[in-house]
Amino acid sequence: MRCGRTMIPPYALWLCRVLLLALWFAGTGVVAPSRVLAGDLVIGLGSEVTSLDPHFHNLTPNSIVGSHVFDSLTLPDEFKWPTPGLAVRWKPVDDTTWEFTLRRNVAFHDGTPFTAADAAASLKRALAVQGSPYSYASILRSVTDVIVVNDHTLRIRTSTPDPTIPAAVGQIAVVPARFVDATREDFDSGRAMVGTGPFRFLGNHGLSEVTLAANPLYWGGRPRWDQLTLRIMPVASERVAALTAGTVHVIDQVPPADVGRLQADPQIAVRSGLSARLIYLALDVGRDRSPFVADRNGAPLPRNPLKDPRVRRAISKAINRQGTVDLLLEGLGSPAGQLLPRGFFGTSPALKPDDYDPEAAKRLLAEAGWPNGFVLTLHAPNNRYANDAAVARTLGVALSRIGIATKVETMPSAEFFARASRLEFSAYMSGITTDLGETTDILLSLVATYDDARNRGRINRTRYSNPAIDSILERAIVTLDPTARQGLLREAAERAMEDAAVLPLYFESKTWAMRAQYSFAPRADEFTLATEVEAKRPSAAK
Repeated sequence: MRCGRTMIPPYALWLCRVLLLALWFAGTGVVAPSRVLAGDLVIGLGSEVTSLDPHFHNLTPNSIVGSHVFDSLTLPDEFKWPTPGLAVRWKPVDDTTWEFTLRRNVAFHDGTPFTAADAAASLKRALAVQGSPYSYASILRSVTDVIVVNDHTLRIRTSTPDPTIPAAVGQIAVVPARFVDATREDFDSGRAMVGTGPFRFLGNHGLSEVTLAANPLYWGGRPRWDQLTLRIMPVASERVAALTAGTVHVIDQVPPADVGRLQADPQIAVRSGLSARLIYLALDVGRDRSPFVADRNGAPLPRNPLKDPRVRRAISKAINRQGTVDLLLEGLGSPAGQLLPRGFFGTSPALKPDDYDPEAAKRLLAEAGWPNGFVLTLHAPNNRYANDAAVARTLGVALSRIGIATKVETMPSAEFFARASRLEFSAYMSGITTDLGETTDILLSLVATYDDARNRGRINRTRYSNPAIDSILERAIVTLDPTARQGLLREAAERAMEDAAVLPLYFESKTWAMRAQYSFAPRADEFTLATEVEAKRPSAAK
C-alpha cells in the first residue's frame, strides 16, 4: 500500500451503508444526494476534465479523477517514482523484456477478479486510442508486445532497452479486459467506469461532477470516506466561495490573490508547495508564414521571424520572470530556466533562468533584421493555470515594449488545447509536467521532432526540429546505465535551451485550501487525492 492511500479498518455500519448505496446507485446512474453527509467528502477541482475515459487524454485533471476509480500496475508517488500497485514486483528479464508479478485476490468493483489479461488489454487500449489531443502512446513508445504468462504474471516487450517502463505503466489505468473496445462515451456516461481503485462510481453530471462510494474491498484498505464528490469548478471565485460557505471541504488551485484572505479566516487552512509544473512559452518555428504574425499594417510577413533563434532569445530576455512570480502569483512560484526543477533526473545544474534585459532583447531583434519589430498574437488558456490570463496579458505588454506589438487572446482550456493541437497558433502559453519523474518524457514530447508513427513530439505544436537533439535523445532512451543516461539528458536539455526550443517561464507553486477540520499535504505532482485528505478529529466529517 502506498503512503498516499493510507486507510482505516472497516466499520460494519459504514460497510452496510456503502453496500446499500452501491446496490441502489449502480443500476440507476443517478448522482447521489448533493447534501454533505457524515463520512462524506466534497472536493472542488479547478481544472476542466475532458473525458472520464482514463486512456483518452493524458491530462492531469483527467488523471486526478481517474486515480480515485482506477489503479495501475505501479502507483506513482508525488515525484512519479513507481511504487507497488496492482504489480507487487517487477524486474528486467533481458534488455528488452520487463516482467511484472501481479497482486493476488484483487477484484474489480463489479466483483470480477483482476488478472494479467486485464492489465494487458488496458496497455494495448492505451496504445490504440484514436483522436486524443495527447495520448499515452508517447510514454509507451517502445512497447512492442504485452504477454500474459499466467493470471498473475505479465511481460512487456520493447523494441529497444527502456529503463522508464516501470514508471510508464504507472500512468496507465487498468480496466476490465471486456472494455478494451469501449468508447469514450461508454466511460463518460459511466457505463464503463469500473476499476479496482479505492472508490467505485455512483453517478455523474456530465464532466462537471462525479460521485463515488468507498470500495469496502479495496486491496489497500477501506477508504475513510463513505462517499466522495468531485466537483469540477473552473471558475476560481465560485470555488473559493463554495469553500468559505462550507459546501465543499477542500479545493485546489487557490488563486494567489485569495491566499492571504483565506489564511486570515480561522475556519480555513491553506497549504502550498512547489510543483513540477512548468509554465512555458512556445513559438511557431515550423512554418515560413505563421497565421498570427504580421507587419505593422496587419499584412502577412514574407518570412516568419520566430524561426530565428535570436528572435526567440529576444522574447525570452523581454520577460521578467521573477517580477511575474512576485506580482501575479504572490510569490507562489519559481523562475525557470529548464524543463523541470533542479534535482529531477536529467536536469542540468548549468541552466539558469534568462536575465530580464529588454535592451539586450531589442539589440537581438535588430541583429535578426527586425529593428522595428512586428505584430504577434499570443494565445493562452484562462482557466487552467494560476492567474493564466493575467500572466498572458503581462507577457503581451513585455513583448510590446521591445517592439513586438502583441495582442493576447485567452479562452477556456478545452478550447485552447483543441486549437493548439490543430496548430492554429503562432505563439502560446501552456504548461507541462513529467509523467516519469525525469526530463525524458518532456524532451520527447515537447522538443523532439514531430513523428507520429514513432510517438515523438506529440505536443511539439510549434514543429521545432533539431536533428542533433534528436540524436542525443535516441541514445538516452536506450541507455540503461543511469549515470550515462543522465549525462545525455542534460546535454539534450542544454542544447534545447541554448536554441530556445521553448521558453521556460516559471514553475508553479500549488495551493490547496480546506475547512479547518481537514488536512492535506501538498503534492509535487499536483494531484488532489481523497485518500490523502484526513479529518483532524472524528467529528470533522459531519
